[in-house]
Amino acid sequence: MNFKDKVVWITGASSGIGEGLAYALANEGAKLAISSRNETELERVKGNCPQGIEVEVIPMDVSHFDRVPIAAQRVLDRFGFINILINNAGISQRDLVKDTVLEVDKKLMDVNYLGTVAVTKAVLPAMIQQRFGHIVTISSVLGKYGVAYRSGYSASKHALHGFFDSLRAELEGEQVDITLICPGYVRTNVTINALKGDGSKNNVMAESTAAGMEPAEFARKALRAISRRSPEVYIGGKEAVAIYLKRFVPGLFRRIIARQKLE
Repeated sequence: MNFKDKVVWITGASSGIGEGLAYALANEGAKLAISSRNETELERVKGNCPQGIEVEVIPMDVSHFDRVPIAAQRVLDRFGFINILINNAGISQRDLVKDTVLEVDKKLMDVNYLGTVAVTKAVLPAMIQQRFGHIVTISSVLGKYGVAYRSGYSASKHALHGFFDSLRAELEGEQVDITLICPGYVRTNVTINALKGDGSKNNVMAESTAAGMEPAEFARKALRAISRRSPEVYIGGKEAVAIYLKRFVPGLFRRIIARQKLE
C-alpha cells in the first residue's frame, strides 16, 4: 500500500507507539487525524510532523463512549472519508489479581476493549458505504497468552481478538480489511502509566520495556504489515516466540511463564 494522501485516524497518538506511527505515516505522505486525551501533547506531535502534511488534532477519551461518534464525524467532515483507522489507545496494569480492585479491571476493559469497539463502530458504517477501508488494532502478545500481574490487561487484549476475528468474518466481501498487530516490548511509558491494584499510577519503568524496541522501528514493521493487509502479525522478540511455544508445547510454556521474573 502507498500511504501518500491516505487518510489515517490514530487513537492514542500523543506518545509511544501511536506517536511513532504518526511520524512514520506522515513521512509517507499520509493525511492524519490524531487523538488522545492530552491535547497539548497532540499539538506537539503535530508540530513534529513534516511541513505540508495535513494533521487534524481531535482530543478524545475513548472511554467516553457517547463522544466517540462526534470525534469520528469530525474526521469525516475534515477529510471526507477514512482509509485507515488505527486503534491504539490503551492502558496497562501491574498487580496481582488478589490485590486488584474491580474498578481497575473495569477501567482496563473500558479503555482497551470497549473504547476500541466504540471507535470501530463509529467509523464502520462509513467504510462499508464507501466500499473501502482498513481497521488496524494494536493488541499485544498478551492478547495471545497471559502472565502474572497483567490479568485485566491480558483479558482486555484477548477480548479484542475475539471481537475483530468475528468482525473480519462479517466483513467478507465488503472491501474493509482487519489487521491485528501484537507488539512485544516497545520502549514507551506503558509501564510507568500502568495501573496498580488500587488504581494508582505504577510510576516505574520496567527493565524489559526499557530494553524494548524503539517506537520508530516498531512503526516501520507495523506499516509493512498494514500495507500487506496482514490479518494478524506479531512484532517482538522472545515474548512473541512464546505465542508459538504456547501453541505447540503448552506444558513447557506454562512452566516457563510460572518461573519468569515479574515486572
